[in-house]
Amino acid sequence: MTSSRTRRLSLSALVPLILGVLLMAAACSGSSDQASSSEDAGAADAPAASVEDNVAGGAPAPASGQREAAAAGSDDFSSDGDATLSGGGEAARPPVQTRAVISTGTVSYESDDVDETRFDVQQVVDGHRGEVTDEQSDTDDDGAMVRSRLVVRVPSAEFGAAMDELEKVAGLRTAKRSSEDVTTQVIDTDVRVRAQEESLQRVEALLARARSIRTIVAIESELTRRQAELDSLKSQQAYLADQTTLSTITIFLERTKQEPVAKKSDDDSGFVAGLSRGWNAFTTAASGAAEAVGTLLPFLVLLLLVGVPVWLVTRSVQRRHRAAAQTPAPAP
Repeated sequence: MTSSRTRRLSLSALVPLILGVLLMAAACSGSSDQASSSEDAGAADAPAASVEDNVAGGAPAPASGQREAAAAGSDDFSSDGDATLSGGGEAARPPVQTRAVISTGTVSYESDDVDETRFDVQQVVDGHRGEVTDEQSDTDDDGAMVRSRLVVRVPSAEFGAAMDELEKVAGLRTAKRSSEDVTTQVIDTDVRVRAQEESLQRVEALLARARSIRTIVAIESELTRRQAELDSLKSQQAYLADQTTLSTITIFLERTKQEPVAKKSDDDSGFVAGLSRGWNAFTTAASGAAEAVGTLLPFLVLLLLVGVPVWLVTRSVQRRHRAAAQTPAPAP
């Protein structure tokens, strides 16, 4: 009986003790939950503060609970981390793309009728869905085309066939074509544009969370710089797209014979005109006389070489005859 009473007393004493331990454990768990919730709230506010400090520069190092958020904020402003954060492993493997080639050609013609050759060239360009983007032409006084320069754009798929037909047009003088493979450059530019666009989106998100003027100014400066880089990349992308979609052919046309037309003087009368005509007549007569002398000179030289000795011999013979005739005959 005594032992049973003793056990009952001990159990009745243990029950309040157990209840007290349970209440203390519940209070401790509640306080720990409140502390963890406050820590979570502080960690949620930490990225914005750490980013602001990193953008402004000169802020102290973040606490151990905020280092990851600060590192993420600083990575948003590092150019090297853009590709890693934006694409991961997939950005390093661009999609398969067809070959991008920039093709250019130069053709020159020489013809008696430049207008006709120009018409034949236009027929070839129209047949391959091309267009003339620039033309410079020179004409003579009668309005006939003397020379012309055309810049033609045709689809890249039609470039080879268009060049083959242009080489068959009459009057061809020279033809040259060249191609440059820019596939790697096109892929690299596309990847950089996508990475820059995603980087701008992250910077805009940071700007929306900024609170201080110093932070807003710093983020806007970074946003302007990255926007300028994106605009430059898009300009390169548009240029490559244009050059790989349409090929350029430069065509030169020139007339074969260009006879200069003598211009008539406006003053056909008066002293100056008469003096000019007289001088022209004098020079014409002088040139005619000189031409006649030049023509007769060989004959004069031959006449002197042959005629002078003959004349000397004839003269000596005549003197002898006269001397003989003047000598009196002897008396018989």
